[in-house]
Amino acid sequence: MRLPLKRVDVGASFRKYLVAGLLVWLPLAITIWVLGQVLDVVNGVFGSLLAALSLVLPASLREGLLELRHVPGLGVLILACGLLATGVAVANIFGQWLLTQWDRLMSNIPIVKSIYSSVKQVSDTLFSSSGNAFREAVLVQYPREGAWTIAFVTGTPSGEVACHLAQEHVSLYVPTTPNPTSGFFLIVPRADVKPLQMTVDEALKYIISMGTVAPLAQPGGPCGEADPADEAARNQPG
Repeated sequence: MRLPLKRVDVGASFRKYLVAGLLVWLPLAITIWVLGQVLDVVNGVFGSLLAALSLVLPASLREGLLELRHVPGLGVLILACGLLATGVAVANIFGQWLLTQWDRLMSNIPIVKSIYSSVKQVSDTLFSSSGNAFREAVLVQYPREGAWTIAFVTGTPSGEVACHLAQEHVSLYVPTTPNPTSGFFLIVPRADVKPLQMTVDEALKYIISMGTVAPLAQPGGPCGEADPADEAARNQPG
C-alpha cells in the first residue's frame, strides 16, 4: 500500500528562507550603511579643510596636500586625535580658562549665541559624567491612561515651571521606536512613574527592537525570582 505524498508548498518555504536570510544580513547592512554615512561626512569635512589650507600654502605643497584626501580613514584618525588633544588641553587650569573665554565670545555673537548655548547645555547634560540625564529607565502611562511605555528620567523641573507644580515631578524623555533619537518631553508626577531595574542600554534595545528583545528580570528584584536561601529562611518556623 502506497502512502499519499505530502504536498510541499514551495512558495511558503521560499518566503521562510528568504525572511530568515534577511534577518541575518539586514542588521549588518544597516550598520555598514550608517558607518559609511558617518565616514562620508567626516571625509567631506576633512577634504574641505585640506582645500582651504591649500589656498594659503605654496604651490609646491598643494598637490601633495590634496593627495591626502584619498588616504582611507585618515580623516577619522585625525578627527580622533584632534578630539583627544582637545580633551587633554581643557583638562588643566589654563585650558579651562581658554574654554571659558571661548564660551564668553560665542555667547556675545547675535544669532550664534542662541544656537551655541542651547547645544552646549544639551551636550553638557547628556555627556557629563556628573549629570543624571538618561541614568534611569522608568515606566510611564503614555499617550493615554492604561497604555504604558518606557521613558528616561532627564532631571527635575526647575525655575518657573517648578513654581506651577504642587507636588514633586520629574522630567522624562519618551523615545519613539524603532528610532529613539526622536521622542517627546514630558513632565509628570514622580508618583506616576515606575522605576525599572534594567539599564539604559537594555531599555534602548527593548525600544529599538519594538519589544521583541525583552531584558530579563533582575534576581532579587520585585519581578525576579526569589533567592532560594531567602525563601527557605522565610519559611522556617519561629
